[in-house]
Amino acid sequence: MTNMQAKPLNVALIGYGFVGKTFHAPLICATPGLNLLVVSSRDADKVHADLPEAQVVASPEEAIRHPEVDLVVIASPNATHAPLAKVALEAGKHVVVDKPFTLDMREARELIALAEEQQRVLSVFQNRRWDSDYLGIKQVIEQGHLGKVAHFESHIDRFRPEVRVRWREQNVPGSGLWFDLGPHLIDQALQLFGLPQSVQGNIATLRPKAEINDWAHVVLNYPSHRVILHCSMLVAGGVSRFVVHGEKGSVVKAQADRQESQLLAGVVPGSAEWGTDEDALTLFEGTEAPRQIATPNGDQRQYYMQIRDALNGHGDNPVLPLQALAVMAVLEAAVSSSESGQAQPLPLTSEEIAHWR
Repeated sequence: MTNMQAKPLNVALIGYGFVGKTFHAPLICATPGLNLLVVSSRDADKVHADLPEAQVVASPEEAIRHPEVDLVVIASPNATHAPLAKVALEAGKHVVVDKPFTLDMREARELIALAEEQQRVLSVFQNRRWDSDYLGIKQVIEQGHLGKVAHFESHIDRFRPEVRVRWREQNVPGSGLWFDLGPHLIDQALQLFGLPQSVQGNIATLRPKAEINDWAHVVLNYPSHRVILHCSMLVAGGVSRFVVHGEKGSVVKAQADRQESQLLAGVVPGSAEWGTDEDALTLFEGTEAPRQIATPNGDQRQYYMQIRDALNGHGDNPVLPLQALAVMAVLEAAVSSSESGQAQPLPLTSEEIAHWR
């Protein structure tokens, strides 16, 4: 029996705030073989305006323990990720957790051990592995246009000078820009280059009246190259999404992937315009005139397609728990470095590091 013929997998979505409504619900609904059965939210009218067929319950635990649910997707505030994932795993459900995985590595390790004990899939929603900008840069590097990479720079910058009233910008556990955007930046870098030798971080709060960090500049140190990860809430323009320099040349990707803006505009994942990116990469090869390389389409649906296949026994977990743990290690090392002023090694065991070799 093929995936398309298999009984649909029922999904419980925990949380219908920005992330649940904008990313998870549309991507799940656009994935054949997944059925968004129940949503945990205190605002049933908001959910039913988008998902009239979904069951809505206020209690996350009730949604998690629904007897027909196969997969629980946790898109609630960061501090709830580990407690709710634990409830779901103990209930025998497969689990997807939105990034960041947990608040710290202790929580992450406990969930990994529990998932192994329960023999359930545990995955983290690193959807930006399927962004057009990243896929284009990855393609240029893998095709050898740059030769050996010496300098890799990745920016996710926004212009939001006014502090908004939302938990991500309040001084609560798991908030701040580094824990919000850092996991995307880190995961893409680790997928390209593996684990760094050390991490240097400078994390700051720059906007007036800001309660938590809104600027981060982090350097991953590798033996023969450097990776710069940067995010800020005070960038109105003039910065490229990616800049990469190598022994043979350089590549620049000016604009970011459009899938988030498309989802906000109501574009249906999988439709004709979905994931398209007309902003070409600019390749500089030695002294040759720069040339344009078409950017491949992005498709964040691929995450949930691969989750579906993994649960049906036809593929691998797209984001392994130990990969998510490594992202947590870089997050924590950058914070420690920013506080101490010293480069920090990754707080991983030799066994966890061996996973990457």
